[in-house]
Amino acid sequence: MNRGWGRALALVLFVSGIPGPARAQSTVAASPPDSAATTTYETGGIRVIHRYSPSSDVVVANLYLLGGARQMTADNAGIEPLLLEASERGTRTYPKDRLRRQMARLGTSIVTSADPDWTNFGIRATRSTLDSTWAVFASRVMQPTLDSLEFEIVRSQFLGAVRQRKDSPDALLEFLADSFAFSGHPYAVPTTGTETSIARLKLTDLRRYHAEQFVTSRMLLVVVGNVTPTHIQRLVGKTLARLPAGTYRWTLPDTLPRSKDAALIVDRALPTNYIMGRYAGPLASSNDYVALRVASAVLSGQLFGEIRSRRNLTYAVDAPFIERAVGAGGLYVTTVAPDVTIDLMREQLDGLKGGTLDEAGLDRLVAQFSTQYFLENESNASQANFLARAYLFHGSISALDRFAEDLRAVSPEDVRRVAQRYMKDFRFVYIGDPKRAPTRQMERF
Repeated sequence: MNRGWGRALALVLFVSGIPGPARAQSTVAASPPDSAATTTYETGGIRVIHRYSPSSDVVVANLYLLGGARQMTADNAGIEPLLLEASERGTRTYPKDRLRRQMARLGTSIVTSADPDWTNFGIRATRSTLDSTWAVFASRVMQPTLDSLEFEIVRSQFLGAVRQRKDSPDALLEFLADSFAFSGHPYAVPTTGTETSIARLKLTDLRRYHAEQFVTSRMLLVVVGNVTPTHIQRLVGKTLARLPAGTYRWTLPDTLPRSKDAALIVDRALPTNYIMGRYAGPLASSNDYVALRVASAVLSGQLFGEIRSRRNLTYAVDAPFIERAVGAGGLYVTTVAPDVTIDLMREQLDGLKGGTLDEAGLDRLVAQFSTQYFLENESNASQANFLARAYLFHGSISALDRFAEDLRAVSPEDVRRVAQRYMKDFRFVYIGDPKRAPTRQMERF
């Protein structure tokens, strides 16, 4: 769950009065993508999840290169998205100018995103432009030219983007939070790279990585839109199926490390101070995963009500749930009064661990949560990610059918139990005035 969504939900929870009495609210529950309308099959050694959606002319095809951070090291972090972006500079079939003219003519797009569990290389097209877009897409996956001059241009762009983290407190906070909290785990490796790793990468590294890692056993293809399985099988059979099979096997990552509470202080002259704490959560396959998601939403609402609405100490406060193959959570706030604010966060957290939620209030929260979550997943691109997570995190797309039911099954005692079990051993990153840093309070979470 991203922080922007968390803040919006926090307002809902505050208005709903969780915990405590609240006004009755009428909620129409949204529905998850229907797994009955979705099929899975294998073609050319690639697992395909296919949601046929004849009501929309938009077609999304996401190719997930599985493993994410686990395929990289601190030395080559960022190599996969760098390689895919460099492929936009030309392939064996589509030299750079021809490739760009073709994409401009089609009006479609090919997108890249690097996450801790996978790298997503995706098509955004219409039914009539899918085949032509797929031809460019497949050529970029299979036949990138990786010209030395073009590679240097793309690498310089990546270096510039990585350096800009320092200019954005929120971006720097996110980067440092994972690397500091999860040191020793693959999630500590930034999939978009670091200044050091990007600067070290050579063209030979990219060519070797492409030969070794672009194999069909690492690929999951998720298609959502008005296109038939036969059509997709034909496209894959003529292109991606010709790649080597490899021996990759997807598994959930190891559990995240827990270590003693600690705080990392970064000196910055800023109008406000930024604080983010991280704690380790359960595997996505655990029953606690959904309960912790709900507990995080409850805590977000409490923090919003106390710190923003009642005390006016911040414009942004959240208790994010981090949706990965191994879940995590944390605390986030920007404030000019960090010592008072961090004490109030601790007070709300202790209340969640020791108190008892009103069951009717929790039901309202879950109904609002379900509605908002499914509304966020209405687009074809979001549905593709929803399907990928269900399959990879839970082993089956049938997890979609259980999602709302699993949320409703979370009890007030479950919320208290997972808060006690997981919301501890925080590791905080603080960016701002070091003289105002509440180091001791953060180290006692």
